[in-house]
Amino acid sequence: MEKTQLIAGCKKNDLAAQKMLFLKYKDLVYTTSLKYCRNEAEAEDNVHDVFIVIFETIHKYKNKGSFEGWIRRIAVHKAVDKFRQKKTTDLPYQIESDTREVTIDKENIDIPVDFIFKAIQELPDRYRLVFNLYQLDDYSHKEIAKMLSISIGTSKSNFHRAKQILKDKILAFSSTKILNL
Repeated sequence: MEKTQLIAGCKKNDLAAQKMLFLKYKDLVYTTSLKYCRNEAEAEDNVHDVFIVIFETIHKYKNKGSFEGWIRRIAVHKAVDKFRQKKTTDLPYQIESDTREVTIDKENIDIPVDFIFKAIQELPDRYRLVFNLYQLDDYSHKEIAKMLSISIGTSKSNFHRAKQILKDKILAFSSTKILNL
């Protein structure tokens, strides 16, 4: 069944169309959710919640713009809403004022994508959300501030802190790799 037919079927509450739409887009929703959720279990819960929203609001989709983009936005907003409901304050990382430039011989160091993904997932929730929204999904600090109910300055500060944490982890990983060469 073609995408437009699936959407039309879902607008009519056709269970077969809903099942096919779910099967077609569940991986997209899961990978998007995983960027914003703390772990796989939270991402799976988000997938469930996102498809409920999709099926409840699909009548609002007017076949303009990317359907995949519409789904991604729902996934991001649902994950951010869950974060806001938690009201977490897990920002324990202290940035040291070491401003030395560090260069890494990139030809000798291979940083696995899994390591980078894991490092991003380990960021404190707010830092991870701001980092992913800004760096990976091209939201502005103004948009992020509105989504997370924080100031623009806080969004920028959280992004800077996230980058610093990731830099520290990558440098530690690189140092270990250099020592083992």
